[in-house]
Amino acid sequence: MAETAKDRVPAGRVLALGGLSTFGPLSLDLYLPALPQLTGALGTTEALGQASMSLCMIGLAGGQLLVGPLTDRTGRRVPLLLGVALFAISAALCAVAPTIEVLLVLRLLTGLAGATGIVIARAMVRDLYSGDAAARVFSLLMIVSGAAPVLAPVIGSQLMHLTDWRGLFLALSLIGAVLFGAALTQRETLPPERRHTGGFRPTGRAVVTVARDRTFLVPTLVLSLVCCAMFTYIAMGSYVLQEGYGLGAQAYGIVFAVNALGIVAAGRLSAALGAALGPVRLLWTAVGTAVVGGAALAVGVFATDSVWAVLPPLFLVVSSVGIVLPNGTALALAGQGAVAGSASALLGLSQFAFGALVPPLVSTGGATAPAMAVTILAVAVAGGVAALFLPRREPSRS
Repeated sequence: MAETAKDRVPAGRVLALGGLSTFGPLSLDLYLPALPQLTGALGTTEALGQASMSLCMIGLAGGQLLVGPLTDRTGRRVPLLLGVALFAISAALCAVAPTIEVLLVLRLLTGLAGATGIVIARAMVRDLYSGDAAARVFSLLMIVSGAAPVLAPVIGSQLMHLTDWRGLFLALSLIGAVLFGAALTQRETLPPERRHTGGFRPTGRAVVTVARDRTFLVPTLVLSLVCCAMFTYIAMGSYVLQEGYGLGAQAYGIVFAVNALGIVAAGRLSAALGAALGPVRLLWTAVGTAVVGGAALAVGVFATDSVWAVLPPLFLVVSSVGIVLPNGTALALAGQGAVAGSASALLGLSQFAFGALVPPLVSTGGATAPAMAVTILAVAVAGGVAALFLPRREPSRS
């Protein structure tokens, strides 16, 4: 039986599932301070350097589509353990990659493996909670997982005092081993009687049904577009802030951490206000904040050369994700209890696909501040347009 909003959420479960939700930011953020160094060391271009992140995002997206429906048939726990173990191994292999081509293949594999933690953690929450309770738990997970983008670039920039980009991938592998321990603590949340049977055709039909459900599609599109604004900043920010505005690796790590702290603070605010306002109103507010931040960023980039005209708007855009993610996720999965794994997979596919495709296409002419600002504003406005089609009433609080 699903727990109600009044039930106490075990802290251990929040910490473990929150940790398993960090594979995205961990995979993408830890080595960001060393991205220019990696590009030079492997004798490659900025575009291929960014491709190492884009391929990881493609793996994070595609892996969720593979794993999510599978767990609706087999249960959550065993695929989770296998995926997290593979993540730790593939991250270690990245540390010894001799060429950019080998690294790109391994980054794709790392993303595919890391996708298991993201999709299964979401599905486990939906197995156990519904309504406002689910939104609250997703907000709590956002607080925990929000520590990853705070700590990852700071750890990465500090480790660069002791090692190079290869050492950062070894650190990522060690973190994967710790998360494997967290996965071991989780019990199965999908009992056999609730699993899909009869081969993969029914599972495929379930995926198609979810993909056609407007109550799923609209919040998923809103979430994906606003997250694309953040991914654009992640993909291009290292080059823009370090090479364009002259920040060093340590200063860049601090800026990244401050922005990520905004995600954590917004997640706490979402958890506190969720019962009073509901996910729809919170989502509208957060998308509006992202649009305002994107507009201010564009003005700052084109009107002045000062980095201080860029940093506050970036903070607004990135912080809004702390509210958009939990509430968009809760709305998208609200009516998908019977196919939570498949729905979670499609949600993750959309989220990471936008982030994997848009920034590299925009930066083919160079990772510049104007390109970053215009892209962030465009996807934030598109998210605002999509938000106009959200339901006017809050979903059932069952």
